[in-house]
Amino acid sequence: MIQIDSLHKQFGGFQAVQDVSLSVPKGAFLVLVGPSGCGKSTMLRMLAGLEAPTSGTIAFGGNTVSDGGRGWVIEPSRRDAGLVFQSYALWPHMTVAGNIDWPLKVAGLDKARRRERVGEVLDLLGIGQLAHRYPNEISGGQQQRVAIARMIAPQPGILLFDEPLSNLDAKLRVEMRTELLRVHRATGATSVYVTHDQVEAMTMATHVAVMNGGRIEQFGSPSELVARPETAFVATFVGTPPANLVPVVNGAYCGRLADAALGTRNGSALFRPEELTLAEGPSGRTLTLDYAEASPIAGRFMVTGIRGDLRITAIVDSLPALSLGDEVHFRLPPEPAMFFTPEGRRQQ
Repeated sequence: MIQIDSLHKQFGGFQAVQDVSLSVPKGAFLVLVGPSGCGKSTMLRMLAGLEAPTSGTIAFGGNTVSDGGRGWVIEPSRRDAGLVFQSYALWPHMTVAGNIDWPLKVAGLDKARRRERVGEVLDLLGIGQLAHRYPNEISGGQQQRVAIARMIAPQPGILLFDEPLSNLDAKLRVEMRTELLRVHRATGATSVYVTHDQVEAMTMATHVAVMNGGRIEQFGSPSELVARPETAFVATFVGTPPANLVPVVNGAYCGRLADAALGTRNGSALFRPEELTLAEGPSGRTLTLDYAEASPIAGRFMVTGIRGDLRITAIVDSLPALSLGDEVHFRLPPEPAMFFTPEGRRQQ
C-alpha cells in the first residue's frame, strides 16, 4: 500500500531523512519510532504531502504521489490520506459535528450523505453526545476523538498520526491506544503512526521502523526487533526495560572483568534484564554499580544501577534492601545473548 524508495530530505545543509526505503502492506499499522530529531515527523509530513522530498519517491497503492527527482508532489487533498496532528487542529468556531462535516463538504458529498456519515463516525468514536458542543467545551481526550473522527470521515485508505497521544495523561494514553487500534481495524485502512515512545510502538504496531539520525536502523515486527536487534541503538531503544549493553575492551567487560570466551574482542555485549541476578558482593562474574532506582513490574522488581556512562537493569523477584548510592552487584550469565561490533552492528 505504501512504497518508499531512496527517500531523502535536506533542509539547507542538514540531512533530515537519508536514503529511506520501506514497503508497507495494505492494512498494516506502521509505527515510526525514534528519539527527537531522528526524522520521523519529517517522514510523516512527506507522506502527507506537506513536504516535498529532496530525492526519492513515495507511492500509495502503486500510484506515485511524490517524486523528488522530478520535483513534483501531489497535493494532500488528492492522496487518499488523512492526518491527525499532535495539536488536533480543530476549528474552534465549528461544533464537533461541523468539524467532522467540513472535509465531507470539501469532498463534494451531498448534505444527506454528509449527515449520515457524520453520525456513523460519531457513533464509532462514542462521541455522539458531543455533536453540538464546541472544541473549547470538551476535554483533551474528547478533542482527540473528534480529530480522529474528522480524519476517517472521508474514508481515506491511509491514516497518518503525528504523536496524537503526547498531550494526554498516562491513563488516557493507554485507553486511547486501544481506541486507535479499534478504529484502525474498523476502517481497514493502512496506518502510519509517529511517536518517540517505544512502549506505544511495541504495543500498537504490526510493523516498526526504528529511526536514528534520519536513517532506518531496523524495520520489522515488534517481536523481531526485541529478539534480534540489528544494531546496538535498536537493542537499547526497544523493550521494557530495554536490553543492557556492556562495553567490552580487549576481551574484558568494562575493560576490567576478563572472560576467556570473549578472546580479544572489542565492542559491546548484550544481556537481557531477566537474565541478570543480584549478588551479595563482588565476584568473578559481577559488575559493581551504584544503586539508582527500583520499581515494580508485573509482580517482580526492576533494579537499576549506574556508574559513569554505564547503566544496567535487572528484573529480580525481591526488592533488595539498598539505599540510593549503595553499591549493587549485578551477576552476569555465562555468556551474552549477542555481541555488537565497535560500530554498533550485531555480530553474526
